Amino acid sequence: MRTLNLLLLASLLAVTPLAAFADDAPSAEPDVTIRQEGDRTVEEYRVNGFLYAIKITPKTGKPYFLVRADGSDGNFVRSDSPDMLIPSWEIFKW
Repeated sequence: MRTLNLLLLASLLAVTPLAAFADDAPSAEPDVTIRQEGDRTVEEYRVNGFLYAIKITPKTGKPYFLVRADGSDGNFVRSDSPDMLIPSWEIFKW
């Protein structure tokens, strides 16, 4: 019986530090940093310290997003502009 109690106590002490790490689980909600730059508002969206999107709201005009073009740092493109522009020339008109 005493061996069983010691075994239960040892397992409880082994699991207790793991419970402290469970509180630091990554969250699904992004961290948003909002700042003013001149006449526009810049919102930075981060998850676990990784910057993945920037929303820019000018004083006049529509807001737009800058998203990562690839995995590199500082290479952002507008999300509302296509990567490839398809020409739409008029060849024949009926």
